[in-house]
Amino acid sequence: MNVLIIIGHPNENSFNHAIANTCKTHIKNNGHQVFYHDLYKEQFNPVGVFNNLDLALKHKKVVDEFAFELKNSDGIIIIHPNWWGQPPAIIKGWLDQVMLPDIAYRFEVHGNSGYTSIGLLKDKIAMVFNTSNTSEELENEVYKDPLETIWKNRVFGFCGVKLFERRNFKVIKDSSLQERTNWLLEVSLLAEQYFPR
Repeated sequence: MNVLIIIGHPNENSFNHAIANTCKTHIKNNGHQVFYHDLYKEQFNPVGVFNNLDLALKHKKVVDEFAFELKNSDGIIIIHPNWWGQPPAIIKGWLDQVMLPDIAYRFEVHGNSGYTSIGLLKDKIAMVFNTSNTSEELENEVYKDPLETIWKNRVFGFCGVKLFERRNFKVIKDSSLQERTNWLLEVSLLAEQYFPR
């Protein structure tokens, strides 16, 4: 299997990176191909480039590579912190520029009632790992966990992904070494479940 891993966190020593490295190592050790991208390290431009032809062509080449990997992946893993109930801008910019019509979805005319969307990632497994400093009670009762809606329904559900797993590790700032060890074990078990040897 081919697995695309996207991480969007600026600190290479973050727990997000520990999650990403756990996924990458486990999946590779099980004999799968991994397309791995640390968007901050690669300095991915979340707003694109339009006013400089040379930069625009270079950026288009980067986006085209992402699109190729997305279309040729059997699994997609996204890792990022919860910032204001949303992904960081660099992840949103990646979504805006890569999850495009004819790559992730397409619209078809549906009789006289307008258009209907057809997801093109139907055979994919999508996993999302988040970290948060919001308590379980506050997340569920006040904020209603907007990231679950964004990723499960608006992104992967819209693009035809039927199999979806998400974990939100919290409260990250107060977590102990034992908690983080247990969380990474959970990540390993999920990687083993969906990408076995």
